[in-house]
Amino acid sequence: MEASGAASMGMMIIWMVIIFGIMYFLMIRPQKKEQKRLQAMLNSMEVGDSVVTTSGFYGVVIDMTEEDVIVEFGNNKNCRIPMRKQAIAEVEKAEQATA
Repeated sequence: MEASGAASMGMMIIWMVIIFGIMYFLMIRPQKKEQKRLQAMLNSMEVGDSVVTTSGFYGVVIDMTEEDVIVEFGNNKNCRIPMRKQAIAEVEKAEQATA
């Protein structure tokens, strides 16, 4: 009787490891890849790049610090808003926008 109890405990541990492996490859790994891609995009951002914020506003980066950017919105050049870099969803490089 003890042998079957040990075997079922071993199978349960094997199934838990398999389920954790599936969860890692389906959930955790893609999220980490996306975080690395987003961080690389924010690190490559420069003054003059066109950006889209997480709230959907289009603008141009006019100044940057380590954690913040100042984005100019609209054509009248009077709407300049400081925001965190994490509020940027997409970046289009300045040389791509003019080409």
